[in-house]
Amino acid sequence: NFLDVGGGATVQQVTEAFKLITSDKKVQAILVNIFGGIMRCDVIAQGIIMAVKDLDLKIPIVVRLQGTRVDDAKALITDSGLKILACDDLDEAAKMVVKLSEIVTLAKQAQVDVKFQLPI
Repeated sequence: NFLDVGGGATVQQVTEAFKLITSDKKVQAILVNIFGGIMRCDVIAQGIIMAVKDLDLKIPIVVRLQGTRVDDAKALITDSGLKILACDDLDEAAKMVVKLSEIVTLAKQAQVDVKFQLPI
């Protein structure tokens, strides 16, 4: 599913976007792609972190952030300690989220739980 938060999104709007996306039980993984100079990447990162915590999300989240305050955003994600995978390349991020979605689908079909752990 595609969702555009717009160039002036707030932390709360990003969190609400995640609520909307995850209300669909078919969603197996989430790819966030932000590219440009209008939207501040650190605001998106704060919203993602808040959503993961508030919604107690267990599905994989892959982010590709490029633009204003991207270094701050990456630091926020890293410092959060949450299992949010960051990629610099959109193709890499897309391939990663597809693979993770397939893993989740296979696990559900086999009726087993999977936990995602970031590589060291």
